[in-house]
Amino acid sequence: MQLSRRDVMATLALAASAPLHAAMSASGVIKPRRLRPGDTIGLIEPASATDEAMQLTMVEEMVTAMGLKPKRAPNLASRHGYLGGTDESRAADVNAMFRDPEVKAVFAVRGGWGSARMLPLLDWPMIKANPKLVLGFSDITALHMAIAAKAGFVTLHGPNAGSAWGKASVEHFRAIAFDGTAPLLVNPTGAEDRLVQRQWRTQTIGSGRARGRLLGGNLTVLTSLAGTEYLPDFSGSILFLEDVDEAEYRIDRMLTQLGHAGVLGKVAGVVFGQCTNCTGSTSGRYGGFTVTDLLKHHLGRLGVPAYQGAWFGHITDQFTLPVGGMAEIDADAGTIRLLEPAVG
Repeated sequence: MQLSRRDVMATLALAASAPLHAAMSASGVIKPRRLRPGDTIGLIEPASATDEAMQLTMVEEMVTAMGLKPKRAPNLASRHGYLGGTDESRAADVNAMFRDPEVKAVFAVRGGWGSARMLPLLDWPMIKANPKLVLGFSDITALHMAIAAKAGFVTLHGPNAGSAWGKASVEHFRAIAFDGTAPLLVNPTGAEDRLVQRQWRTQTIGSGRARGRLLGGNLTVLTSLAGTEYLPDFSGSILFLEDVDEAEYRIDRMLTQLGHAGVLGKVAGVVFGQCTNCTGSTSGRYGGFTVTDLLKHHLGRLGVPAYQGAWFGHITDQFTLPVGGMAEIDADAGTIRLLEPAVG
């Protein structure tokens, strides 16, 4: 069929309007442009405030050590109570970093609490039109989930810019964000001098393998978005979760809520990472159920592959996981295989 001049012009106009720094995955998810040495990184604090100026200086030094250029958002050093500025100023920073053509990726300095408060103030059509890598974890889960729901591009669940950034974290991040590889993510063996490995063990909850989009993050933050427009559709996804400083009954309550909300019943598989300092009830004594007991109760009944103990969460080093990217989990081997690069 021969195209008319009008058809040709319309096709060219559509191509010209598409972001040059993004690509489309086989699954239809938009992949932001990969990082290159010398790229400018926008630094934001969408949640809690950073306590000391030296912490921000060290963050900038970390970004520079990666071969990148840090750029502070206009309100980065602001404070409003325990938040990194008012909801309006934090949202303005996020919008500014996505709007700025010089900025190639956006790193959250820290988590804490507050990202969900500013979601209604974000310019979602503009953000969707300017897909960029967003890096962070913990409270940044709110931003990851909202982008998945409203903008449809891949983001990175990994260390915050203010995290420790050990060698392993750097290597995992570089492989995904710079090199565009799709590695098999396997827990480290640990450095203990023991006959049998004790550290970083995984435990199968539901046997088998499953494929789907990686969606998830911090259990507490994700659960707080249930019933809102900022939580994506989890149908056929691989749900990944982690948390910190939560007593067993609260883990139980949140998993119950995700079940009642229909999230758990939609997933193809589940990976639970680290639940740091989640042992013992609020009184300091054994609370009746362990976290493992609760995961077996809520996830084991789903009849899907699931395992716990993956190497991400509130720990010194961790995997970088592409939120929205396709992956395959092996619940018996305790592995996550990325099926495609996270970047274009």
